[in-house]
Amino acid sequence: MGFGTWAWGNQLLWGYREEMDASLQETFNLAVRNGITLFDTADSYGTGRLNGRSEILLGKFIREYKGADKVRDSIVIATKFAAYPWRLTSGQFLRACKSSLNRMQLEQLGIGQLHWSTVNYAPLQELALWDGLVAIYEKGLVRGVGVSNYGPKQLLKIYEYLKSRGVPLCSAQIQFSLLSFGDDQMELKAVCDSLGIQLISYSPLGLGMLTGKYSASKLPSGPRAILFRRILPRLGPLLNSLRGIAQRRDKTISQVAINWCICKGTIPIPGVKSVRQAEENLGSLGWRLSSEEISELESAARDCPNKMIQNIFQTR
Repeated sequence: MGFGTWAWGNQLLWGYREEMDASLQETFNLAVRNGITLFDTADSYGTGRLNGRSEILLGKFIREYKGADKVRDSIVIATKFAAYPWRLTSGQFLRACKSSLNRMQLEQLGIGQLHWSTVNYAPLQELALWDGLVAIYEKGLVRGVGVSNYGPKQLLKIYEYLKSRGVPLCSAQIQFSLLSFGDDQMELKAVCDSLGIQLISYSPLGLGMLTGKYSASKLPSGPRAILFRRILPRLGPLLNSLRGIAQRRDKTISQVAINWCICKGTIPIPGVKSVRQAEENLGSLGWRLSSEEISELESAARDCPNKMIQNIFQTR
């Protein structure tokens, strides 16, 4: 399991405030002490003047971590570079990577990821972005490269292209949870398995809908409430299955939902913005759902009338 840092700097969706930074550093320290070494971020994380805040904080927290050097050196930062319309050349993509490294004050990233594909709306830009992944790998700015929001067909194309350039594709990141579970996700997982690509599941808790902490009469603040109001009232069977297994296992609903992602062979990256959330997510590790429990959850998930909306940049 890794941890996601979308909330770090995002005021609109997650209510970030700069006075939260000390708590975020405690959260980071707790995670690393408990063996979490993968942290996912993006150069677009952070709203308005706080754009890039997530990367800045991660770099600061790594530098100020009080543990052993070997622990600090084992931390893998996976950042995503946005396919902004002005990033039209591999050189511009390369500069984006260098800017992220400067914000984090690092010499090398663990994984450099293309945040989304432009094939659906600007196909001519796509090859330049792929060449950008080649450039950052060849210059040693990243240990590996990955993609996000790619479907199976486009994933095969970029895999073959990078392979022809001598660059291995190490990871593919998609929305993957019981709330988005279906044939599309499992097709992509099969492609990843066949090519030796690690699938990273973002939003494993469906933006919080799979935590059991919300209901039709108890909605989160901000824009999430609109989505929750549409989907949450019809999640009863799935949430009941999660709740029943959680009670039998002496776990929380969140821990069961994350463990399902782990049992499917993915690396979930639930978001964290407090020590309490980190502690709860850590309870997802060290045990496994039975095959019967997995089948029960997937049956309930398939019967859900409303699924999580897909990322608008998700390709086939």
